[in-house]
Amino acid sequence: MISGTTALIAHIGYPTETFKAPLIYNPWFDAQGIDAVVMPMGVKSDDYPSTLRALFNLTNIRGALITMPHKVTTLSLADEATMAARIAGAANALLKRSDGSLLADMFDGTGFTRGLARKGFAFADARCLVVGAGGVGSAIAASLAAERVGSLVLFDANAKLASQLADRLKLHYPQLDVANGPPDVRGKDLVVNATPLGMRDGDPLPFDTEQLASSTFVGEVVLKTEITPLLAKAKARGCRIQVGTDMLFEMIPAYLEFFGFGTTTPEELRAIAKIVY
Repeated sequence: MISGTTALIAHIGYPTETFKAPLIYNPWFDAQGIDAVVMPMGVKSDDYPSTLRALFNLTNIRGALITMPHKVTTLSLADEATMAARIAGAANALLKRSDGSLLADMFDGTGFTRGLARKGFAFADARCLVVGAGGVGSAIAASLAAERVGSLVLFDANAKLASQLADRLKLHYPQLDVANGPPDVRGKDLVVNATPLGMRDGDPLPFDTEQLASSTFVGEVVLKTEITPLLAKAKARGCRIQVGTDMLFEMIPAYLEFFGFGTTTPEELRAIAKIVY
């Protein structure tokens, strides 16, 4: 039940139809007796800076979850950013501190790699391809670098984004073999779709699945359905997969700590989540 004392966590992005986070956070808040709510808020790119400033004038807002297409822009709108957000060049969380300033952080990459680790993926010497160098792709690439993978190829339709991400990674991880290149899955141990492709019916696949080896692990960030067209193709090739919600469930405990709501486990969250595909 929402009351006059309820703390607001805004979930900002566009479009909102695929948002799953409210179906996880809000049941958990209810179960824990926490007076807080996650509320979806659809904001288009042109309106985002002014809307964000106005939104954080609210006295009962604790923070915000930020999703596509605003993660990169968010970094420039915060007063301070964590190291993870600065390396990723993007942020997916904002905390309103007691003095009214906004702290930005990024949890996408941590959620993704924690999910891989649970599935037994071996990071050491792994040959990786990340398709998409926006907010989520940058965060995943940064977390893979932190796990000391063997090599990392980056691709984005906007070549400048991929090049800038490669430069940031080389600065912080000079020993990492990182390069920009085509989305060629051959010889890769891990390939990641970090683009919105798959959110809409009829979207093309982000890379050629016919070239996937059965030994390649395929990760997805799209949340519209559990088994996206990409993951269906990957499964048919015998690949191990990670669905988009795995990343979400893995990062929520870190979000809760960031917002000051305690913590939990992915298993507890899955047990009470109301997600239905």
